[in-house]
Amino acid sequence: AAYRGLFIVIMMWLIYWADSLFKVNLHEFGVLPKRIEGIKGILFMPLIHANDDIKHILNNSPAIFFLSTLLFYSYHKIGLKVFILSWILSGLLLWIFAEDRGVYHIGMSAVIYALAGFLFMSGILRKYFPLQALSLLIVFLYGSMVWGLFPTNLRISWEGHLMGLSAGIFLAIYYRSKGPQRPKFQYEIEKELGIDPTDLEGMYNAKIRE
Repeated sequence: AAYRGLFIVIMMWLIYWADSLFKVNLHEFGVLPKRIEGIKGILFMPLIHANDDIKHILNNSPAIFFLSTLLFYSYHKIGLKVFILSWILSGLLLWIFAEDRGVYHIGMSAVIYALAGFLFMSGILRKYFPLQALSLLIVFLYGSMVWGLFPTNLRISWEGHLMGLSAGIFLAIYYRSKGPQRPKFQYEIEKELGIDPTDLEGMYNAKIRE
């Protein structure tokens, strides 16, 4: 699972290095809300980071590595689907709903918020202790991310954060019956099969009398 997260981080840094070295204005491949020329950013936005502020990519690198690794390890059957949909939905919602200020939105932050939202909400919905513990870990490590949902800094795409979180919560609800589930108790299995426990008790007692 970790190699996928590492691959994403390497791609981010290679593109950041190319943008810094050749000055090719890759920020224009970000999301430009409500404009046709900004649609391409839905695919490219997460890989592009501000080349004039290394803190942008430094903050996003460990977060995307850790969260994507948790996703692929804990939800290995649906992890790749969730990751791809988080990528696309967060960018699409940003393009549709964000205000058109003529500003490009770039960076992996929207996907990070989507994965954090999915891991947190999914653990709650499944009522399975290991995944609930994972939800608490997300809150402990990334609880401060909630402040990124408010317009406190003009350089921070709070709309991207909000759309990413919304996408993650939606995916957690949509895939709530897929992937790892809480093991069922015997009485739950019997109930699903339409077996009355009293019938089983009668059969058992009859067997003993024989």
